[in-house]
Amino acid sequence: MGEAPGNCARDPRAEAVVAALNGRSIVLVGIMGSGKTAIGRRLAQRLGLEFVDSDAEIELAAGMTIPEIFSRYGEPYFRDGERRVVARLLSEGPRVIATGGGAFMNADTRARIATSGVSLWLKGDFEVLWRRVRKRSHRPLLQNSNPEATLKKLIDERYPIYAEADATVISQEGPHDNVVDVAIGALERHLGLSETNMTGGEGESALESVVVDLGTRSYEILIGDGLLAQAGARIARLAPRAAAAIVTDENVAHAHLKTLEDSLTAAGVRFDHVSVAPGEASKSFAVFETVSNAVLAGRFERGDLVIAFGGGVVGDLAGFVAASVRRGMRFVQIPTSLLAQVDSSVGGKTGINSPHGKNLVGAFHQPALVLADTACLATLPQREFRAGYAEVVKYGVIRDRAFFEWLEGHWRDVFAGGSARIHAIAKSCTTKAEIVAADEYESGERALLNFGHTFGHALERIVHYDGSRLVHGEGVAIGMACASRFSVRRGLCPPEVAARVEAHLKQVGLPTHIGDIPGWQANANAILDAMFQDKKVVRGALTFILARAIGDCFIAKNVDPGEVHAFLQSELGEARTAP
Repeated sequence: MGEAPGNCARDPRAEAVVAALNGRSIVLVGIMGSGKTAIGRRLAQRLGLEFVDSDAEIELAAGMTIPEIFSRYGEPYFRDGERRVVARLLSEGPRVIATGGGAFMNADTRARIATSGVSLWLKGDFEVLWRRVRKRSHRPLLQNSNPEATLKKLIDERYPIYAEADATVISQEGPHDNVVDVAIGALERHLGLSETNMTGGEGESALESVVVDLGTRSYEILIGDGLLAQAGARIARLAPRAAAAIVTDENVAHAHLKTLEDSLTAAGVRFDHVSVAPGEASKSFAVFETVSNAVLAGRFERGDLVIAFGGGVVGDLAGFVAASVRRGMRFVQIPTSLLAQVDSSVGGKTGINSPHGKNLVGAFHQPALVLADTACLATLPQREFRAGYAEVVKYGVIRDRAFFEWLEGHWRDVFAGGSARIHAIAKSCTTKAEIVAADEYESGERALLNFGHTFGHALERIVHYDGSRLVHGEGVAIGMACASRFSVRRGLCPPEVAARVEAHLKQVGLPTHIGDIPGWQANANAILDAMFQDKKVVRGALTFILARAIGDCFIAKNVDPGEVHAFLQSELGEARTAP
């Protein structure tokens, strides 16, 4: 028999999901150890539906355990019975059904689920699954001399089929309720629902969700208007009973801190905050020490959270504090600038600057959640928004020609706000999430994200990170234009590629030449010297991200410094003679 739903307080999100199911069941699929039974019970309770475990139903009908069925009658007999039981359970919905690992592999079962249910794949990486199943002896398929190899083989065979499920949720360590909340979000998106305001209000706000798939450390990026008011509820679900140390800057504190604090108070989250001066100068050893000591003085424990609430400077600084204090605390990114929402808040790069260069001291430390409230961008100065847009353009140039072309036609809509802005941010985050998942520690493909940065970081260093002269996104814009022109100079792409990149950057008001920097006086030697402090330098050799075409960039290693110096001289000569 299934388990009857408990009596729960009214949950508008749950009610909306159940109504949209229209009598269909939710069917959890996934390999052994993915948590289908544990998650299924909690999901059913949250939705007010009956929970049924198909394996338990098979054992009840047969009067013997599944290992006994396998031993006595063999796997084909069991699979036929499994198919019939799942078909019966689907006909009796709506309910939450946890299925055995092989059930979804049957084509007839998949077809029935597609008609009478919504399939939800709980996807786990090998390390998590092996840790869960290796000490248990009741898995018939693992009763052999090399169960570890068997599990790997099953993953290889089954994951392409599981990927046909209607929605996917990462099965990770930690409280099951967190996974349930992500599952409800996935169901909402599949069913065409907007995520309702988690503070219990009547309004709804459309959200985009991107998952950074890092196995047990996977996390969700939520993008939408009004997320700041939901932050407390989401953080309370993420880390029940945890306190939060908010790190912000004075400008963001003035504009938005009360909204965040009210949200945390409503969710019962204890918090305190520390504000730093806005600007790149706060990414220093001295400010890092001040913020670290403030977190310790606030008696925040290792199980508590650091909230990075601000732009890229605050995110880098607060993330490095979280990576360091008590040898590592979890943290949440709530980016308030466009640049931070599309780039620095995602991927786990944290750090501070040194007199020797930008971001040379830091750590890889992934956030547990990213909340990108697009409403916060309304208070962003136009210059800062434009600078952040440079990073959006970067994603199109390095990997997605269609996105670049979309930006050429819709950039005014992105600047205006609304759905176009949310789409541009979500598309940027999706590209970065894919690259980070493939190369978390920047040993290969992730370096593509530095397109334009070797030039840009050198220029920032030369102006001593003076934001009145050059902010980071402007440096990136000049750097992308330079990298494109350098690619043409090396014969890697036709001139129209560089011309098109430069034209779009100019169209939105971004600088594209070194001479566009106010008061520029340095020469090619100074720029080249600054470049040798870049993090991509390997054994004294320069590395650049160069372009073959829009949407097709690559990592160029061991670039001849003499060739770079000659290019810089050419660039500076053009700048001096420009009208």
